[in-house]
Amino acid sequence: MSSFNVAVIGASGAVGRELVKILEERNFPVGDLKCLATSRSQGKEIRFRGRVYHVEETRPDSFKGVDIALFAGGAASVEFAPAAVEMGAVVIDNSSHFRLDPRVPLVVPEVNPADVAWNEGIIANPNCSTIIMVMALAPIHRAAGIKRVVVSTYQAVSGAGAEGLSELRNQAEAVLAGRNYPSRVFPYQIAFNLIPHIDVFQEKGYTKEEWKMVLETRKIMHEPEMKISATTVRVPVFRSHSESLNVETIEKLDVPAAQKVLAEFPGVVVTDDPAARIYPMPFYTSDRDEVFVGRVREDPTVPSGLNLWVVADQLRKGAATNAVQIAELVVQGNYFPSRR
Repeated sequence: MSSFNVAVIGASGAVGRELVKILEERNFPVGDLKCLATSRSQGKEIRFRGRVYHVEETRPDSFKGVDIALFAGGAASVEFAPAAVEMGAVVIDNSSHFRLDPRVPLVVPEVNPADVAWNEGIIANPNCSTIIMVMALAPIHRAAGIKRVVVSTYQAVSGAGAEGLSELRNQAEAVLAGRNYPSRVFPYQIAFNLIPHIDVFQEKGYTKEEWKMVLETRKIMHEPEMKISATTVRVPVFRSHSESLNVETIEKLDVPAAQKVLAEFPGVVVTDDPAARIYPMPFYTSDRDEVFVGRVREDPTVPSGLNLWVVADQLRKGAATNAVQIAELVVQGNYFPSRR
């Protein structure tokens, strides 16, 4: 098998380290690996396949000879993604910058893999909550059609990066010891609290995170008119996002049929036996790639409706694993615009 030179931009952060880890776990055909980040992280050590790599500062000329550039997100995408494409790399980007650009595919490999083929050098990785949601919606939409979705999220602090993890840990310890610990990452204390506010507020009183779930889902599922209403909430959980989905379908789909189509969908695991207290929870889904679905039940307020409880590790399937899966599609289909 051919090997490919890979750069991970933001390699020292939570998503970047997860990208490196998953490249190794999935045995991605990496030839040379470049670990890039800001000057603050220069020199930090990253281990990959038994070798130690040192983080280098990202520069416009960092992408010479790079085939695939995995951007962990942030301002670096805006600054350096065009340079990477110009040098012949395919960029797979975790930031929100390119997601709604009509020239850029927005991909969840199990849902819309064919969109990778028309990339012009940049492929966007969706928002973590969006990925988790569409993995549950796609099989239901294919089986019965979706009329409307109402989603409420319960998002772990690791969605805000390594700083979010540290703030919850340190704040919880301080509160239990009777000390004050000021909030820097989140707008309010997150320890023993929850915050119905993720990202900035935008039109109609919804946050940017909520609009991401609406607009990105429509693009991924090729359903520009799908009705979606979202409320996103930060909760004091270290890792794995949870989502409550209320789905109104066009055709009737009873619970056994819904469980069946979900269980048959790649990457989805149905964990659903309420009598035995079996349902997905963040603690048990962390460091896993699957999307877990439980509490499947009919909504009696509409003729055709379902309620679902969905949980997945947002650092893995919600970010890094999805990005590496996209890279695998690029390699398998030889979807390198510079080689056309």
